[in-house]
Amino acid sequence: MDTPSNNESNENTTPDIAEIKVNGAVITPDQVVREMQYHAAESPEVAIQKSSEVLIIQELLMQKAKELGLDKDIPEDSETPKQEAIISRLIEQEAKKPLVMEDECEKYYNENKEHFVSKEMLELKHILLGADPKEEALRAEAKQKAEGLIASLSDSIDEFEALAKEHSDCPSNETGGSLGQITRGQTTPEFDEAVFELEEGLAKDPVESKFGYHVVFINKRIPEKQLEFEQVKDDVAHMLIEFGQRKSISLYIHKLIDEAEIEGVDFEVGKQA
Repeated sequence: MDTPSNNESNENTTPDIAEIKVNGAVITPDQVVREMQYHAAESPEVAIQKSSEVLIIQELLMQKAKELGLDKDIPEDSETPKQEAIISRLIEQEAKKPLVMEDECEKYYNENKEHFVSKEMLELKHILLGADPKEEALRAEAKQKAEGLIASLSDSIDEFEALAKEHSDCPSNETGGSLGQITRGQTTPEFDEAVFELEEGLAKDPVESKFGYHVVFINKRIPEKQLEFEQVKDDVAHMLIEFGQRKSISLYIHKLIDEAEIEGVDFEVGKQA
């Protein structure tokens, strides 16, 4: 007996996709299938639901924009897709950005101070002795050379910039090996993990990374610090404006859904408690 292939099995278990109507306008099964590629989900049913909801919302927004005449005079040479430009016009008109007062910003700051902290930083310089991870002999040679440079610098750290220019395989050799100020996550994981454990001054051992071995000098450790309200009030204001507009857009979409006639799919997004 022939057994079905995986593809055949998947096709047999994929649920049928119904035609959807939004205030009489048709969304075809083919449109839903095309939209599904943008919505990863744990099952075909969930992917179909997500894709259907997105297409319904887009259709409702376009219908409303056309009703308000916002689909007129869209520049033909615009880099923004026409549908996106039309919907943006609608959102700008119907879901305006809220006004945010300074006392609201200060209240939010005081209730969420832990989110307004400067990251720990290191000010450092390095000398990279480059070697491919697959080249064991070159790696060993690079490590030995790095150890020699550390020994030399232990006696005369003032030579660091000159030695970086002469020996480093990093573009920072042009600035005496300086990497400026870095925070966690800005460099390769293995280098990042190692250097943030170092004390200020010359590292006693080379730091290994996928690029080779590094001679590292920590100029300064800058600990994380609580930022004052005056330093972040503009950021807080932008954040609250964005939160407010998202809420406004969500409420507007829910209103359109509640007022719409939607057939072919169980669509509960717009139902209000």
